[in-house]
Parts: sequence; C-alpha cells; structure tokens
Amino acid sequence: MSEDKNFVYAKEEPVPGAQDSYEMSSESNKDHSSPKSVSAWQDFKDSFKRVKLEEMDPNLTEAEKIAMATARSPLQRHLKNRHLQMIAIGGAIGTGLFVGSGTALRTAGPAGILIGWGLMGTMIYCVVMAVGEMAVAYPVSGGFTTFAVRFLDESLGFALNYNYMLQWLVVIPLELVAASITVNFWGTPPRYRDGFVALFYVVVVVINFFGAKGYGEAEFVFSLIKVVTVTGFIILGIVLVCGGGPEGGYIGGALWNNPGAIPGANAGQRFKGVCTVFVTAAFSFSGSELVGLASAETENPRKVLPGAAKQVFWRICLFYIISLCLVGLLVPYNDENLIGASSVDAAASPFVIAIKTHGIRGLPHVINVVILISVLSVGNSGVFACSRTLTALAEQGYLPKIFAYIDRKGRPLVATVFTCVFALLSFIAASDKEGDVFSWLLALSGLSALFTWLGICLCHIRFRRALAAQGRSTDELAFTSPAGYWGSVYGAVMLFLILIAQFWIAVWPLGGGGSAEAFFNAYLSFPVLIAFYVFHKIWKRNWTWFIRAKDMDIDTGRRVVDIDVLREEVAEEKSVLASKPFYYRVWKFWC
Repeated sequence: MSEDKNFVYAKEEPVPGAQDSYEMSSESNKDHSSPKSVSAWQDFKDSFKRVKLEEMDPNLTEAEKIAMATARSPLQRHLKNRHLQMIAIGGAIGTGLFVGSGTALRTAGPAGILIGWGLMGTMIYCVVMAVGEMAVAYPVSGGFTTFAVRFLDESLGFALNYNYMLQWLVVIPLELVAASITVNFWGTPPRYRDGFVALFYVVVVVINFFGAKGYGEAEFVFSLIKVVTVTGFIILGIVLVCGGGPEGGYIGGALWNNPGAIPGANAGQRFKGVCTVFVTAAFSFSGSELVGLASAETENPRKVLPGAAKQVFWRICLFYIISLCLVGLLVPYNDENLIGASSVDAAASPFVIAIKTHGIRGLPHVINVVILISVLSVGNSGVFACSRTLTALAEQGYLPKIFAYIDRKGRPLVATVFTCVFALLSFIAASDKEGDVFSWLLALSGLSALFTWLGICLCHIRFRRALAAQGRSTDELAFTSPAGYWGSVYGAVMLFLILIAQFWIAVWPLGGGGSAEAFFNAYLSFPVLIAFYVFHKIWKRNWTWFIRAKDMDIDTGRRVVDIDVLREEVAEEKSVLASKPFYYRVWKFWC
C-alpha cells in the first residue's frame, strides 16, 4: 500500500492530518500568546473555530478523495468502552418495546410476537456483526454510511445516505412531540404541550453541544435506566407467572390456549397478523447500527467495537425475547386496554397492563417515566446520527462543504445546528394539522431502517468478495463477524422478504380497507429512495451499476498498523484464547 493513498499508522493513534492539523490550527489561532494570557472565555470562543486540514493530493481519484476525506475527519474520539457497551445494550430499548409491542400483541398474539421479534433479532445480530467488522477496519466519519459508496455503487450510496439522514431528521421532532404527549399521562393540560416541547428541545440540544462525550454520557444514563427497568420486569414477570403475585394462582401458559397463541379465523389471517409484527419489531430495533456510526469517535475501535457489537445478542435474548414471552403469558391479545390508546401512552403498554391486572398498583407512573426517558434518548440519538451523516455527506461532496465544518472540540457544528433548527418543527404540536404533518413526515422515513440494514449486509458481502478477488483474506482484519459472509447473506434475504411482506400489508392491510393514502403512508420511503438514486445517476452521469470486486478500494482509510504485524497480533490473541477454559471461550465468542 502506498503512503500517498493510505493511512497506515501504529496502534490507535489519531489519523494523520486530522489531530495534527487540529493542534497546528489551535496554535496558529492563539496569536502565540502564553497559556496564562488567554482567558477562559477566549478559549471557549476559539473552540468553535474550524479545524484546518492539509490539502489533499490533487492526483487522487474522486473515489480516493471521498475515502480520504471521511478517514481524516477531525472528529475527536471521546466515546469510551462503557459508553459503547451501554449504547449497544440499551440503545434500541424504547417505545417500540414498551408500547409498540402492545399493538403487535393485539394483531399477532403471544406466539406471533415471539416469531416476529425472534426472526428480526437473528437478522439484526447478523447486521450488527457485519457493521462491527467493517467499522473496526474503517472507523471513518459517517461510519457505515460511507461503505455503500465504496463497496456497492456511488448512486446507491448517495440514496441510502440521504434516506438514513431523513430518517433521523424526521425522528427528532416526532420524538419531542411524543415526549410532550407522554407528560400528559399525569394530567398535564394539552395547552402546555409546547412548553414541554421547548423544555425537552433545550435538553437535547444542550446535550449534543457537548459533542460526542455529551451524547455518550447521556446515553449511558438513559440506557442504564432502561436496562434496569426491563431487568426488573423480567424478575417480576417470572414471579407473577409462577403465582407469586398479590392475587396468587399459577398462570403458566393458560393464555396460549384461551384466547389463543395467534388471532385469526384462518391460516391466511394468522400469517398476515405475524407479518404485521416485522415493521413494529424493526422500529423497536432502530438504532442498533449506531455503534458503527460512532466508530470514528471511539477511543479504541479495535478493542471496544467488537464487544459492543456482540452485546446485541444479549439484548435480543434477554431484553426482548424473554420480556415479550412474559408479556404474552400475562396479557391476553384481546385485552381491551391494548386498543385505542396513544402510541406513547403508558396505559397502552403491555408491561403496565401485565402488572396492573395482576394486582400491583402504582407502576404506570414508573413505566411512564421510563417511556419519557426512552423518547428523549431516541431524540438525543437522532441529533447525533443526523449531524454525523450530514457531515459525511458533505465530506463526500453530496452537500455544501459548510456542512463538513468541524470545530476544535471535534463537534460537527453546522450539521448539528441545522439538525436542531429542523427540530423546531416539533412546535407544530399546537396545530390542528399536527397529525397529518407528522404522519407524512414519518412516511418519508418509515422503511429507512430496513433499507439501511439491507445496505449494510450487501456492503459486507461485497467487501468479503473484494478481499477474495484481490487475493486477500480475513486474516488481515482485526475483527471478523462471528456470523460471517453467510450471516450477511441470511440478513439480506430476510430483509428482502420483510420488505415484500410490508408491501403486501400496505396494499392489502389486515382487516381490509386498503387505500392509496394508506399505502403511501406505509411505503412512501421506497419511491423516495428510488428518486434519490435516479437523481444521482443523472446528476453525476454515473451509468455504472456496481463496483467490480477487483476494482474496489479496500485500503484507503484503513486503521491498521502493518498487515503482517496485525496478523501476528491476531494469531497471538487466538492462541491465548485457545488456552483458556471452554466457558471463557464461549463467553468471549458472544461478548
């Protein structure tokens, strides 16, 4: 690998041209004053100045310039191991699990939610393992959002990136309004909704202006609360199922017999009911890929990211499957409390219903607090994800260069400001047209998570093909996906089938009554994705359909020491692991 086209550097040192340039620009803007003569206020003001980077070699190709720009981005690495671990474990625990599972239970029954979340869980495991492998090798600005441009096709990468950016851009105002609705659970008059929107808006904005460290610390606290809540419910749920509640009486699997495991008069209705769960489950897993996006701002991606990615297994098994299994044992799918409640109302939460109907009072208030925290957590993640995606798009030349503005504290300042300004749309909560506006905004990004995960699987498949085509092997990778190549194939096939199932449900919804408006509310993001793809093809006159495996650039921006040295280190680590007891090797495989 040539020095002018690749970053090859030792251990986990900062990218050449990024941190060095930051230090030089900091010195040049201090007017050579001594540290004592510079006031704290001046330091604060200077921290918002742009980091200056060295000019790139003009002889590089366009693809190499894009790879180099994202690889040398001066985002600072403030996320620690505990941040990524908690983001991975609790990052996707939110309203999709606490409240959305109620709708899924009503339409698919206790068996249907286990099938839906189980299948989606195996797919998500493969996706996160794939993104972990690539993010460890390429901890670049924008993370996995840059991989499609490199491994698939520039136009497809453009479409997927814009789709992912829209997903989080729309989610932020939606979640701020949802938080204000959640507060209404305590009898807060609706006229105060905008006041709570303003309060939550300030909280999310302030957190993100502390940069990656602020996001990491906030998510650490938010996720810890969610994990403790779900763990507590699992313990209490087991007690209730076994008859240890205030009302006593062994419950077991009685509700699987009456009213039944899956609602529906015939096999076709039951199958369609299970299919409706996939989108709800996908919504609940949204954010699982954030560990890959955060790779550029992690202190030691090689050591931290693999463990964080593997935590998805425990989240799927312990927090989703076990808790939903207990919900299905404690709440019948025809419970009247599952119908007609708000999507962010604790009264609609099957977790609350499960405990209230078995003689325990007072818990809805606790669950509502956790739902509120979950909503704020998603809004916080939205600002982080959207701002980093906007920065990566600008670094790739798909947005004005001003969006690539990163200050001396490593904050993508302009992208964050733009994201926060768009979030002001949340104040439409006071309008009578609020429901119409937000339903169409949500439709714009309704399937974005599925397209993102499909893109990740395809990128991993093509990345492995490129290694093989160029005579390389996985021995030069610091971390390889335990699910491997075929795990990504399985994930891609599953996602393709889920998109087909969602199309079927959008055209012929459960219970009938399909319409054009209902279809576009459910499937609008697909024609939007196609529109972005076609626009880029015409704009760039890019008439190639995919990048050939032998032509892929799999070196620029790699975080490696020396391939031979890396192979020796990996071989030594495997040798040490092989000498450990069996239970320890099993633990390390999954964690």
